[in-house]
Amino acid sequence: MQRFLLSQARQESAHAWVFQGAIAWLAPKHLGDSPFLPALEQYRVLVEDALQRRDFPETLMAEQIILEGLGEAILARIEEGLAKRNAPFGHLRRILLHQEEAHHDFGRRMLDRAFAAGTTSPDDLRARAQEYLALTDRMVSTLEDLFASIDEDPQLYMARAKSYLPAWVAA
Repeated sequence: MQRFLLSQARQESAHAWVFQGAIAWLAPKHLGDSPFLPALEQYRVLVEDALQRRDFPETLMAEQIILEGLGEAILARIEEGLAKRNAPFGHLRRILLHQEEAHHDFGRRMLDRAFAAGTTSPDDLRARAQEYLALTDRMVSTLEDLFASIDEDPQLYMARAKSYLPAWVAA
């Protein structure tokens, strides 16, 4: 488990670098520098708080289920458009998407085990999940001008991200 999480941390660092580069590259110059995402910073603070409290289930939910689900949804939708245009780096894009899928699936499996073991329950996590989801909505809203500049509807990305969530999150 520890080895997986260390490996994931390295992969997420690379993903963040790629995403920031992609945002800077895609963003029209009239939008200024790469947008800062205050909601992402707030998200990070919540996750760090969960880590300090040693609330492993909340950390899994926030990182593996919600954030990885958003990343997977964004990458999958972008990949559809890039593949149609025969954009370069297809192999790299597929690797990133596969990693997002693997991280998301890992989180679901680990939380299912925690639920079965009785160490936490969907009810314990549901209210906190709503805080994280509100922040992901704000992250996407912050990038609304960027989405508009490439003729994309940010709400489609959020809808797709929410389709990756387990039923207990929205129940």
